[in-house]
Amino acid sequence: MNQSTPPMKTIRSTKQFLLLFASLILLMPSCKREYADVVLLNATIYTMDQENPWAGSLSITSNRISGVYPGPEDGRRDAGPGTRVIDLDGAFVLPGFIDAHVHFNRAGELINDANLMTVACDEGLKAEIGRVAAIVGPTEWITGGLWGAYEEWELGGSSGGRMQAGRWMPSRDLIDGITPDNPCFLNNFDRSMFLANTLALEAAGLSDRVLSGMEVDQRDRPTGLIYSGSPALAMIREVVQPKSDERLLNENRAALQLLREAGVTEIHDIATPAQTERFVRLYEGGELSSRVWLRPDLSRVYELREAGLRMGMHPVTGREDAFLRLGALKAYIDGIMGTHGALFFEPYDDQPGNYGHYRPHTSNDPDMLVPDMDKMYDMVKAGYEAGFVSNVHAIGDKGVSLMLDTYERLMTDLGRPLDGFRVIHAQVVRQEDFPRFRQLNVIAEVNPYHISDDMRWMEERIGSERCRGAYAFRSMLDNGAILSFGSDWPGTSAAEYHVHPRYTLHAAVNRTTLNHQPDGGWFPEQKISMEEALKAYTVNNAYAAFDGDSRGVIKTGMLADIAVCDTNLIDCAPEEILGMEVLMTIVDGQIVFEKPRNR
Repeated sequence: MNQSTPPMKTIRSTKQFLLLFASLILLMPSCKREYADVVLLNATIYTMDQENPWAGSLSITSNRISGVYPGPEDGRRDAGPGTRVIDLDGAFVLPGFIDAHVHFNRAGELINDANLMTVACDEGLKAEIGRVAAIVGPTEWITGGLWGAYEEWELGGSSGGRMQAGRWMPSRDLIDGITPDNPCFLNNFDRSMFLANTLALEAAGLSDRVLSGMEVDQRDRPTGLIYSGSPALAMIREVVQPKSDERLLNENRAALQLLREAGVTEIHDIATPAQTERFVRLYEGGELSSRVWLRPDLSRVYELREAGLRMGMHPVTGREDAFLRLGALKAYIDGIMGTHGALFFEPYDDQPGNYGHYRPHTSNDPDMLVPDMDKMYDMVKAGYEAGFVSNVHAIGDKGVSLMLDTYERLMTDLGRPLDGFRVIHAQVVRQEDFPRFRQLNVIAEVNPYHISDDMRWMEERIGSERCRGAYAFRSMLDNGAILSFGSDWPGTSAAEYHVHPRYTLHAAVNRTTLNHQPDGGWFPEQKISMEEALKAYTVNNAYAAFDGDSRGVIKTGMLADIAVCDTNLIDCAPEEILGMEVLMTIVDGQIVFEKPRNR
């Protein structure tokens, strides 16, 4: 690639030509009338097209939108003998949701393996492990769990509401009877405690052996509860059997099903090499029902360059692909708020002396940052020269500022505006840094549902004044920033996030917990409108992946990625957003999910 030509401009010019060609094909006269494959009638269509924002019907031919009409019955003109005509009875139609931030490999794990994040009691543990034991095959290990993530703080409660002071202490007796064929090795959310059932202890030779860091019962027998630092943990880890390929694929299939049910037609995935291989297998087998924009780690830039791969290419064949393709390179500046790892200019209020840390280091010494930021710049620039933009995780106000400094340095050295670069999360921003997103043309990739979860403890950690710059979407928009919405599904070790768009939309528009607390919203001056939120979920995310000319809008010639909802999101009351259900999901012209209708 000519280094003087930005890689994204090459991608966009190619896509513009393909879009024009596709549009001409649709408009070319033919001796034989080509009928639509699918027609949607009697719909309330919010197109996201500024010139034609509302419509009443549309038609789909092959994988593209072939007609968008004002009247509810107008689309019928495109119907033929083989056309499927669907009367939506006024349902709300919009472009398919594009989720700009998921960790897909972990999402399926929390569906088909243990998900104990909201569990901190005996009955909850038994119910969840019993559910998983019925899914996995005999002898398969049940692992993970992350119990107690919401033990200290109430799930969905008001800001500042603690649940309890003590910690729940599980034992193997609770689950032995429901896991006769499955060894279990579970951990709590901060990995300070682990639980092994009898089969797991036996596999490690620990069923009747007590080592330091192991809890015992009144008869001095191991309860299965083991503390971090115990030598018993290494012994169990040595005998844990990895998941079979089929089990991992089944986790992927479960995650894809959830995406279909949520109206999500594309994900921007924080891609691992192993998960990328599974995506390829699912794609080749016709099972990949969501488009995937892969974001490999920035450290792989030299490997990808040697392979001749760049943005927009299939990760194996190297061909341009609109369904499974390489996207930006992902990197990290700092840690997360949940573990006091996000990097700040001032220390945490509840941990004096702790400023957070630059991700690769445990030191809080600011001098440690200088050589690493130079290395970050070198890698971001190398990625650009190899045909990739960078999307970098930055959460604390210092982390965000440092990343903007790095992008500004790159823009100055290149002598041209940036395009497609993102600051991921941009969770806490100083007032002086809000205008810089627009000045640098850097996208703010944000995760609104974090508000509904994190507000439980945010003010305790960084104080009310700094919280004014937390998830400050109104300030970002008022300063000209482009917002890109992502769910961060399935969450961190300390929090569970949801992929269904209603949770993200609710948080952005209402700024409350799931129980609608606090009244009026948390720092309500930062609320944004539903129209702005939907734009960040569709148009802006297509733009952020250099696909604004082919998706993100319902318009003739665009790819047919569509979501149909039971709630008019523009007209509904704010408190009704969480009740929204998806009725149908169309990806690449194919109906991949359809909720059964009451007859």
